[in-house]
Amino acid sequence: MMTVSENSMAIKVTPPTQGLFDLMIFARHTDSQGPYNWVCSYQIQCLEPRTGEELPENPFHFWGLHQKVRDFGIKESSHKEELLIAPRGTLLLTLHTSRPLLAMYELVNKDLDAALSKKCLVAQAEEDKLSCHVLCPFQGYYRLSMFVKDLGGNPFRNAANFLVHCLKPVNQNELFPSGLSIHCGSGISTRDHGLSNPSHSSPIITTKLGKCNVTFHIPPDVELTASLSKDKVINAKYPLERYVLVTHLRTKVSVCVVLPEAGIYKMGLFGRSKDDKDFVHICDYVIRCFSSPSWPPFPRAYSLWRRGCVLLEPRTGLLQEHSWVRFRVKVPKASQVVILGEEKTVLQQTLNMVWEGDVFTGAPGTQVKLATKFSEHCSSLEVILAFEVGGVSPASLGCLE
Repeated sequence: MMTVSENSMAIKVTPPTQGLFDLMIFARHTDSQGPYNWVCSYQIQCLEPRTGEELPENPFHFWGLHQKVRDFGIKESSHKEELLIAPRGTLLLTLHTSRPLLAMYELVNKDLDAALSKKCLVAQAEEDKLSCHVLCPFQGYYRLSMFVKDLGGNPFRNAANFLVHCLKPVNQNELFPSGLSIHCGSGISTRDHGLSNPSHSSPIITTKLGKCNVTFHIPPDVELTASLSKDKVINAKYPLERYVLVTHLRTKVSVCVVLPEAGIYKMGLFGRSKDDKDFVHICDYVIRCFSSPSWPPFPRAYSLWRRGCVLLEPRTGLLQEHSWVRFRVKVPKASQVVILGEEKTVLQQTLNMVWEGDVFTGAPGTQVKLATKFSEHCSSLEVILAFEVGGVSPASLGCLE
């Protein structure tokens, strides 16, 4: 294992067997692209070989931080040594930077394939810090390689290679979800899209209740949407998109998530400005729940559910059959708001601009729609939310706020 700093080098040698070995050292100038020149040799006599696992392959030759790591924009690492210990299979690597950087990571182990390796890493890129959450599903040694680049078009360069020793692995069922981007949690990407003051800066959210609410301050010309996914869905009766509700307030956006079952989820955030047609990816969050939640979904939201629309009651998309339900909702610029079910119910607007009224749900299987008119001269109603009736007990309709 060779580690090189700006003005020194260290080599740790582990002979594979008893006997006599030659160690030859070659060097070249750091700015040179020419061949390495032989510098010196040592003869090593091994009287008793050390038994243990082999180290993982390292095509980058050096371990620890690159000797010119400061030129790459990295000031210091949370781990000074090239060997990192993960006693319970988890590790958080943090590197402070002198300028905003993007980073990619590679985790290698003899038992780890490429697909599983991607589920072991969560990367976060902030203004002055890079973080990587690592999970080790097997006991033994790993190589964690880090590649960085400036925000411009420069290619990624290998900046560090850490040897990770996992003493006790994590359960493979608790690995991160697949398909995570290099932007997890708040950071450079959320800032570039105008999001600020995050309620959750860490990319990993653990909830015991099976629900969470992620908020950001947001400019008036930016619209946000969210997706929810899981590698293996077992008991969810509705599409996972129904378990996320985005609410745009005047200067704030709230992404409320309820989970239908235990597990590890990926929540993706996407945004667009008023001049853009398509949403672009902003960042991902990992949401973990190891209890047994079974929250009902939110109502299905249509395209007209946008900035300023707030669902106050009911906060679930499943309504109990043959019962009276109080509806309270804010819909900016609406001239009329009605509920369409077995009967049509016109909601009344209060002084604080809330449309409200009591609605009888009807028989199981009925679909209840919340519809609006945005002009008194328009004869048609626009559906913005849809609810289902039946298949739910009153006890499961808890507050989802």
